[in-house]
Amino acid sequence: MNTLLAAVFLAWTQALTWMPYGLPGLRVTVTVLWLAALDAIVITAIHYKARELLMVAILAPQVPLAYLAACFAVARARRGDVPDWRGVFSRLGQIVDIRPRQRKGFLSSARAQTWFEWRRHGRTLPAMVGIVVPFELLLLFIPGNDTAPIVFLILFAVLFTPRFMAAFAAAALSTTTSPGSFTATRPLTSVELIAAKLKMTVWSTLAAWVLVIILVVVALALSGRMPLVIERAHAGSEVTGTLRAIAVVLLVFAALFASTWKQLVQSLCIGLTGREWLIKGSLFLALAVLVALGPLVDGIIWDRNVQSAIWNGLPWILVALVCLKMIAGAWVAIRLHDSRLLSDRTLVAGAACWLVTVLALYGVLEWFASSPLIPRYFLGAIAILQIPLARVSAAPLALAWSRHR
Repeated sequence: MNTLLAAVFLAWTQALTWMPYGLPGLRVTVTVLWLAALDAIVITAIHYKARELLMVAILAPQVPLAYLAACFAVARARRGDVPDWRGVFSRLGQIVDIRPRQRKGFLSSARAQTWFEWRRHGRTLPAMVGIVVPFELLLLFIPGNDTAPIVFLILFAVLFTPRFMAAFAAAALSTTTSPGSFTATRPLTSVELIAAKLKMTVWSTLAAWVLVIILVVVALALSGRMPLVIERAHAGSEVTGTLRAIAVVLLVFAALFASTWKQLVQSLCIGLTGREWLIKGSLFLALAVLVALGPLVDGIIWDRNVQSAIWNGLPWILVALVCLKMIAGAWVAIRLHDSRLLSDRTLVAGAACWLVTVLALYGVLEWFASSPLIPRYFLGAIAILQIPLARVSAAPLALAWSRHR
């Protein structure tokens, strides 16, 4: 069953990503929506304990359908038959925007670059979230989905949607143009260009999460599931205490916000290299990981031998990952120093800020998950691995190489 599900996901991923679309960014949105719908059907069938023959009857026809869709998509793409729907939306925008606006001048080129980055890529993540999350929240309105496990499973999927969407939005917002173009001649250093992108990613992440919170509150209120969530929240606060419960909620939202922002910026250095094959390869890898995640987790859950091997080798796995991250960070710092992209003072200040952030996260984890069953080295390794270092620091190197090659 897992093999058939993986084949269906792979077939539809290829078909939908090959299909030409009339708006930029719509390819990823349609692909994720369709795969999420298939995943929801499979999860619902498993929840109601459907027979394996019924599952095969649902999944098996998807493979030839995806093949036919892929043939149609490739044929249209080879003919150059690509629709253009931007004119329709531009005319709608002109109808809505009836009052002429006078834009004030920018105080600096850095602010102008930040505005340009937002206009170009900042709305990509909120738009993807605004399209996918409402379809996920529609599951709350299905009769029978009023039990606590199902409601919280839907909310869990919704809260992790921005992080998954950020992996796909990152490929679009990190792209740069070819050498000799306007990117290479802007009156800004490579570091200032990266700073503008980082500011844009913060605002984009904030807009996406504000949209998620609004949609979740509205959906819970309209579906009548809000009393259930409030009741479980009160029960949890009675067990842990009101102050600790509030701290846990704030910590969870801060972690989700930070992980979404991290997904946006951690592949920034890949996109800024200007190599198209590397950018598209990273996007395909993200889709492949998304497809393989379900069967992989299912295999780990049901195989005690795999669980035992992972648990026994966990300390060495963490040590290897931490060492690799520190080596990569040191190599990037040396390259930044040699290329004079950052001053010595900036490098030292950046390293100090990273260390303070790691210690702060370790302190929060120690306060939240302090237990004799959880060793401190595990919490320390998690704190080190969760804070971005090498890939974000390598973004100025990638942009400088792309601008001057």
